[in-house]
Amino acid sequence: MKDHLLFIDIESSGLPQNWEAPYSDENSWPHTVQVAWIVYTKEGQEVKREDHYIRPEGFEVQPSSIAVHHLIPEFLNANGKSRGEVLALLQTDLQHYQPMVVGHFMEFDYHVLSADFFREGLPSPFTGLPSFCTMAASSELIRLPHRKYLRLGELYTYLFHRALQDQHNAVVDASATAECYFELRKRRVITDGVVNRQQKNRKTTPKTQTKPKRALWLLWVLGALITFLLLFYWL
Repeated sequence: MKDHLLFIDIESSGLPQNWEAPYSDENSWPHTVQVAWIVYTKEGQEVKREDHYIRPEGFEVQPSSIAVHHLIPEFLNANGKSRGEVLALLQTDLQHYQPMVVGHFMEFDYHVLSADFFREGLPSPFTGLPSFCTMAASSELIRLPHRKYLRLGELYTYLFHRALQDQHNAVVDASATAECYFELRKRRVITDGVVNRQQKNRKTTPKTQTKPKRALWLLWVLGALITFLLLFYWL
């Protein structure tokens, strides 16, 4: 078990269009517009918290996303920092604390942020760090048809019997994720065994290849066909 946990949450410009696409596929991956992270000791003592907005430079925030998090371009331009500046702060804390990174729907936060690091010409600092998803852990709590996981607000209400206020603000959601994690630890829904199993089944592998594998296969077939036709012509 790591000495520190880093709870993270983001708000984004939209949703991924193709989860299998490499980070170089600009149209497939949205951009981060707010990111917050809170560092705790493994015993549950808060060490520090960060909360940053990112200016929408070179991309647009989709209206459907604005309807959820209410981060309009005018606000982001007035209150945001450059993407590179914010990512540098996150990279520093990840490298310094070497934490287990925890999120609710961790796969989303991991890949969207990793795509942003790729845009900045930087390797993802999450590589090599363990991660944990409280959304995946919530599957142990529900027995509902057509539902496998609880949303963050649903999990929070289930555990604490009160509504989560001001959802879809990254720092609020990161804090709520931390509360849920430590409560689930207390109830032994999350154990070291559960954490280890998630590491074995994690879906947070960097998507850094420049072309999808299917495209490479088609190029190989096309090249072989051209070679065959040339040989047939000359023979």
